[in-house]
Amino acid sequence: MFRYFKILILLLPAVLLAACGDNGVSELTEWMNSVKKETKLSIPKLSPPKVYVPVAYSGAADIDPFNPAKLLVVLARMRDSSNGFKPDMDRRKEALEAFPLDALKMVGVIEKSGVKQALVQADKTVFQAKAGGYIGQNFGLMTRITDSEIEIKETIQDASGEWVERNVKLELQESKK
Repeated sequence: MFRYFKILILLLPAVLLAACGDNGVSELTEWMNSVKKETKLSIPKLSPPKVYVPVAYSGAADIDPFNPAKLLVVLARMRDSSNGFKPDMDRRKEALEAFPLDALKMVGVIEKSGVKQALVQADKTVFQAKAGGYIGQNFGLMTRITDSEIEIKETIQDASGEWVERNVKLELQESKK
């Protein structure tokens, strides 16, 4: 009897699955066919591509901005300035010309052999500077040294590329003690 019971348990799921049959599948197939018939497929037309209009490159004759020759052209223009006034580019630079003028401080004055020399501090180094020497990065010529200031004549380029002179003063910086 136990053997019949095992067989019955094994056959019961097979009988139940067979009862499901193809009824659900046929209904599904019919529904899909009806939806296909009712649905109208509409594909929108693509817009035509934009017409490419080539533009001629007019800068072919110009100097390439990434070419080192451009710098040479600019330097040549600087040398050939129309007013004839320009700084001496070939002279040897002095130590105080490595610093911008706003980074320099006049900290004192000394006199050697009757000639006044200014003490100018750049970073943490103090330099002796005398009239006729150069200072700053704008070709600054020290024209006069007094107890309270250094008078400087700088040579700079204006917006049009012309060299012009301007007068600047570097004043004595009093210590705050």
